[in-house]
Amino acid sequence: MELSRRAMQIKASSTLAISAKAAELKAEGKDMVTFGVGEPDFDTPAHIREAAKKAIDEGKTRYTPAAGTMALRKAVCKKLKADNGLDYEPAQVIISNGAKHSLMNTFMAILNEGDEVIIPAPFWLSYSEMVKIAGGVPVIVHTKKENGFMLTKEELEGAYTSKTKALVLTSPSNPTGMISSLKDLEMIAEFAVSHDIFVISDEIYEKLIYAEGKKHISIASLGKEIYDRTIVINGVSKSYAMTGWRIGFTAAPLPVAKLMASLQSHMASNPNSIAQEATVAALEGPQECVEEMRLEFEKRRDYIYEREEAIPMISALKPEGAFYLFVDVSGTYGKSYKGREIHSAADFASVLLDEKFVAVVPCADFGMPDYIRLSYATSMEMIKKGMDRIEELVLGLA
Repeated sequence: MELSRRAMQIKASSTLAISAKAAELKAEGKDMVTFGVGEPDFDTPAHIREAAKKAIDEGKTRYTPAAGTMALRKAVCKKLKADNGLDYEPAQVIISNGAKHSLMNTFMAILNEGDEVIIPAPFWLSYSEMVKIAGGVPVIVHTKKENGFMLTKEELEGAYTSKTKALVLTSPSNPTGMISSLKDLEMIAEFAVSHDIFVISDEIYEKLIYAEGKKHISIASLGKEIYDRTIVINGVSKSYAMTGWRIGFTAAPLPVAKLMASLQSHMASNPNSIAQEATVAALEGPQECVEEMRLEFEKRRDYIYEREEAIPMISALKPEGAFYLFVDVSGTYGKSYKGREIHSAADFASVLLDEKFVAVVPCADFGMPDYIRLSYATSMEMIKKGMDRIEELVLGLA
């Protein structure tokens, strides 16, 4: 019996695969260092945990509206107004099971079979797979390091066709950590409005910014015409160390939001009721915890970048936000370690894992096969140990 051809064309997540292999080696007793999955290593702040316990004690354990509780949707509207200068009504906000679910809802709501979605590379690997699941066609545009991995107008125009339905925008970026400037956003907004396409703006890392003079700007804030074409994706996983709580949210034009709520009602009923109560506390409670985490990430960013820059044959741009270092390892090609030759980032990552017990993500699935991604959402002790081992490997190449 034939299974779904659409499902069979979807690639497995390479980040999760790397993490699984690292877990196997750790279980075998290996002293592992993992730079894989982007997950803050901090505990969820206490006041958020307490709100969840209170919700359980108060019996808030039943179904909620499919789009999320009114209290949380109102809290999201307040957050979007205060942080981003955006005016949304609760009916335009959909609470989902993580930002990944929010993205999937978005693609399901706007795409018809064969619709194209422009995705700048490097990109978070799930974008293209989600587009395919929804029946769309990912159109990958390879940006250039010399442009800070930012799209140019020429690149956008070259990717556009009559089937283009949307553009994915991520700032700060996973995997590069770069931030879109106002000039970048104005160019993209003009392009989207002139061609009448959606912009899917993934803003999950907005509170994790380190570069002096840089700030997060939501493209939806640049005027009514782009507001009406923007779908804002965000959540609490990264900023509040709530990855396992699985709460993301979308703010969208009302017709899109209604479709998303309908889809979600059939696919997932509603997000976790306890996690929704905790998220209200996250958004409306004290924010000092976010700044404390941001400052620690900044220290780690500075250290890992300085270490990488001191190692020959590899290079990176200094991340401006998020918690990833995007490293070009093409300078190691043609070299070998203990007889194992390196011809790709995947080879480099494999040798590093097997010989030095350091897990990194090779980025072919991110659209950049010459790069690896290092997540510095781990302790400084692990970062130091991992960078020591990477340096040992590179200096040992023949």
